[in-house]
Amino acid sequence: MKKNIGTADRALRILVGLGLIAYGIINHTWIGAIGAIPLLTGLIRWCPAYCPLGLSTVGDDKSKGGGGCGCGGGHCN
Repeated sequence: MKKNIGTADRALRILVGLGLIAYGIINHTWIGAIGAIPLLTGLIRWCPAYCPLGLSTVGDDKSKGGGGCGCGGGHCN
């Protein structure tokens, strides 16, 4: 499981996740639980939805090889 979330994407996910969790706690709603998804993906720097789409926001380093989704060889494991 290689990183496929870059620095700016990671920061945004963490902020959105924490914001949704805070909103859910303050307003006593289940929407806060949804905040766990962007928070978790931001913390581990890997988004499972990016792999099938071939997306990666990590800087492009041609010397490492692998697929565009950061999973290596273009195929997710």
